[in-house]
Amino acid sequence: MVMRVGGLATGMDIESMVNKLMEAERMPLDRMEEKRTMLTWKRDAFREVNRSVLDLERMMSDMKMSYTYNPKKVTSSQENAVVATGNTSTANGMYEINVTQLATSAINVSTEPPAIDDANALLDSTMHGTYSFQTFDKDGSGQPHSFEIKEGDTLNQVLKRITKEDNNVRAFYDAQTEQVVLETTRTGSYNENGKEIVFDSDPNSQNYNSFFTEVLKLDTAKETGGQNAKFTYNNGLDIETQNNSYELNGINMQFHNETTGNARLTVTTDVETSFETVMAFVDKYNEVIDKMNKSQTEEIHRDFKPLTDEQKEEMSEDQIKKWEEKAKSGLLRGEAVISNSMYAMRRSWYSQVDTGGDITSINHIGITTSKNYLDGGKLVVDEKQLKDALRDKPNEVYKLFSNRATDSSEGLVNRLDKEIKATKDNIEKRAGKSTHTLDNYTLGKRMKELNERIFDFEARMVRVENRYWNQFTQMEKTIQRLNDQSAQLFSQFGGGGM
Repeated sequence: MVMRVGGLATGMDIESMVNKLMEAERMPLDRMEEKRTMLTWKRDAFREVNRSVLDLERMMSDMKMSYTYNPKKVTSSQENAVVATGNTSTANGMYEINVTQLATSAINVSTEPPAIDDANALLDSTMHGTYSFQTFDKDGSGQPHSFEIKEGDTLNQVLKRITKEDNNVRAFYDAQTEQVVLETTRTGSYNENGKEIVFDSDPNSQNYNSFFTEVLKLDTAKETGGQNAKFTYNNGLDIETQNNSYELNGINMQFHNETTGNARLTVTTDVETSFETVMAFVDKYNEVIDKMNKSQTEEIHRDFKPLTDEQKEEMSEDQIKKWEEKAKSGLLRGEAVISNSMYAMRRSWYSQVDTGGDITSINHIGITTSKNYLDGGKLVVDEKQLKDALRDKPNEVYKLFSNRATDSSEGLVNRLDKEIKATKDNIEKRAGKSTHTLDNYTLGKRMKELNERIFDFEARMVRVENRYWNQFTQMEKTIQRLNDQSAQLFSQFGGGGM
C-alpha cells in the first residue's frame, strides 16, 4: 500500500479531496457490482427452485411402481413363531402354517480340551502339514476343503484360517470351557448320511486327519444338528426347506419357533402405507408449486438495492438480513422458465387415461387442482375417496398414475415426469449447476462479462486515482516554490528588522 501525505504546503486535506473525487468516479463501478450481485442472487434463486424440483423427481420412481398402490400387509396369529411379508402378486386371504421343525446348523464340540495348553502358543512342528475335510452342495455332492499348518502358526490362527475360507464352516476355541467348536454357517441338511462336516477319524486310513482328532479332540460322529425346517401349508401340503424362510404363493415366511398347531397368516391390502406414499408425493408436488408460484407473485422492492461493503459496516446483522430479504424479493418474477413450467405441470394432471376400468382421471380418486388461482395449481385431496380407490381398485389407480403407454393412455406421473425433466433442463440452461463454469449457462455468461468489465474499470480507477494524486502533488510543489520565493524576497526587503 502506497503512503501518500498531502497538504503540507497548502494545508488542504488532499486525501479527503481525492476520496471525494474517487467516489464520483466509482459510481459506474458500484452500479456494475450491484448488477453482478443481483445476477448472483437470481442464479441462486433459480437453483433453489431446481433443488425442490430434483427432490420431486427422486420421488417419481416410487410413484411408477406397482407396490406403491398395492402393498400387502401380512399378520400372523403366532408372531413369535412365524412372520411373513407379501408382494403385489399376493392374493388377499388367510393361510394356515404348521411349523413342526426348525432348520438348524450342524455343530461339533470337542469332548475334552485340545492337546495344547495355550491357543496362542506356536504349534509343534509335528502338527505341521496339510489337512482336509468335506462339506456338501445342495445336490448332496461332497466338496473337499484343505488348509495348511505352517511354522509360526498358533491354534487360534489356524482356526481363523479355516473360518475365512469359503467353505460354510466356522471354527473357534472357547477359552472358558476349553473346547473347540466346529460348526456350519448355514442351516439345513445337505448330506444324506446326516453329517455336514466330515473328516476321516480312522487312524488306519491314509486320509486320517490327526489334527482334528488328536489335537482338536473332535469326532465326526459327535456332530449334531444340520436339519431342515418342516412345515405344513393349509393342512395339505408338507414342505421341507434347508432355511428358516420360505416363499410360497407370493408370501415370504420367516420361521422363528415351532408353532402350536396352525399359525394363521392373514393377507390384506395395506391401504394406509399406500395412502401415505401418495400423500407424501402430493405434499412434495405442492411444495414445489408453492415455491415456484411464490417466485412469480413476490413484491419487487426497487428501492432496496444490494448493499455495498461500506453500507454494511454501518448496519447491524439483523438490519442487513431484513434489507437483503427486501432486495431479493421478486427476483424471478416474470421469468418464463418458471411460469411456463408451472402451466405445463398443471396441464399434465388434466389428461384422461385408459386404465381398463372406471378410474380414468384424478377426479375419480379424490384428487383435484385447487380452485383458488392464487395457489398456482396445487393439488387438493379427498382422503376418504383416495383411500377407497386404493382399497377397492389399486390396479386401476396404478395404471392411472403409471401406465407405460406412449399414446393418450400414458400415466399421469409419466407425463409429469417429462415436464419435470424439461423444467430442470430449462433452469440449468438459465442458471447452471454448482459444478458448471460461468460459460455453461446464460446468467453465468452475463456474470463473466460483468466480471471482465469490473476488472477493467478497477484498473482504470487505479490510474485515475494516481492522476489525481500526481496533479495535487504537482500543485503542492508549485505552491511550495512560491512560498520559498516569498520568504526569500521578504528577507531581502527588510524582513531582517532595523
